[in-house]
Amino acid sequence: MNYLGHAYLSFGDAALLTGNMMGDHVKGLVALDAFPEGIKKGLLLHRAIDHYTDNHESTTEAKKIFRPQYGLYAGAITDTLMDYFLANDLAHFEDEQALFDFSQNVYQQLGEQTAYFPASFEPYFQSMRQHNWLYHYRSKEGIHRSLHGLQRRAQHLPEIDIAFDLFEQNEILLRTLYQSFISDIISFVKIAVNG
Repeated sequence: MNYLGHAYLSFGDAALLTGNMMGDHVKGLVALDAFPEGIKKGLLLHRAIDHYTDNHESTTEAKKIFRPQYGLYAGAITDTLMDYFLANDLAHFEDEQALFDFSQNVYQQLGEQTAYFPASFEPYFQSMRQHNWLYHYRSKEGIHRSLHGLQRRAQHLPEIDIAFDLFEQNEILLRTLYQSFISDIISFVKIAVNG
């Protein structure tokens, strides 16, 4: 899962959301102790979601589509595409307005927690809010932009337009894999959060 997935899997809890969203920007276990308990829980949840996602049979299958061309980056590409399918999943966002409202609520909650942001996450958040990343995962144009953003951040990533073409060629299969994954990850996170 990418940013939309992590936001959605925070279930409206502001502290959990904050840790979950900035998880890639806090490394190691020692760094966790600098955060309040709720944010620390979100950081640990982020890692648990990533581990579960990386090892789920559906995402493992999805990565095979991209691995010959992109190697280890197949996981990051698949994560981004899972957000596209989530953004268009009527079981979770009944229409565009629901996704838009969700995204605005996430930005508002995060904006109240900026004192805890690592320096590296601040520009991500500002760009996310300014360009409404979470909402734009819904469109293919938005996913195309997200993939190009991944390419800008990853120095050795091959031409990303090939990944977009592979996505379009395999969209039905990828949607089916998403559908077999989403209920599992939601169940996993609810157990992880509630114990």
